[in-house]
Amino acid sequence: MRRIVILGATSAIAQETARCFASKGDRLFLVARSPERLEAVAADLRVRGASQVEIEAFDLNDIERHQALLDQAELRLGGLDGALVAHGVLTDQAAAQADFVRVEADFRTNFLSAASLLTHLANRFETRRAGVIAVISSVAGDRGRQSNYVYGAAKAALTAFCSGLRNRLHASNVALVTVKPGFVDTPMTAHVPKGPLFASARQVGRGIFRAMVRRRGVVYLPFFWRPIMAIIRAIPEFVFVRLKL
Repeated sequence: MRRIVILGATSAIAQETARCFASKGDRLFLVARSPERLEAVAADLRVRGASQVEIEAFDLNDIERHQALLDQAELRLGGLDGALVAHGVLTDQAAAQADFVRVEADFRTNFLSAASLLTHLANRFETRRAGVIAVISSVAGDRGRQSNYVYGAAKAALTAFCSGLRNRLHASNVALVTVKPGFVDTPMTAHVPKGPLFASARQVGRGIFRAMVRRRGVVYLPFFWRPIMAIIRAIPEFVFVRLKL
């Protein structure tokens, strides 16, 4: 029976991952801003088989209180075996490029907050020489594009941070999974026209669960984004700058 903390637990992808853990009878500690939405998600997970579900309404941008939050998760679950860092915002590129205050705010959510949580989680699991941590980054971090370079830059920073942290944790038997989804049909992308490359939140959530159980390193979800991004990264810069991406 695993004890898992899910940070950003009301996102569509996090809910689907949590359902996979619940179906195995695992114990869950859910964190998100809205207590009402947390209560609804928790009720669903109990019906699906979770042996224990605890909730905590919390703004994950409150970095100074991250350690106390994880202390609560451990206390109420009786320890921790794994964590999913799943919170984030989809940057309004036009607004961000017109106002650096928006850039700073988005970096706080999409990178700094996640990096703080990962640091605290890594230190705990490293001491015990066990555990698995997963964090949702994005294919957008593989190469900057004019349509979303602020969001992509934050995710690139998160991906690089995880690469170094995974290298550090390997000797301690702690797995760090960097998840790189492509386009996902969620409320966060409701305004984006859907195409054949869009995946469902259920598909990606299940992929995250499998990656955590198998202690993978870097996973692209769905899998076809790995060759797509390999091609995009290989485009010469003098060609890339002329593309409307």
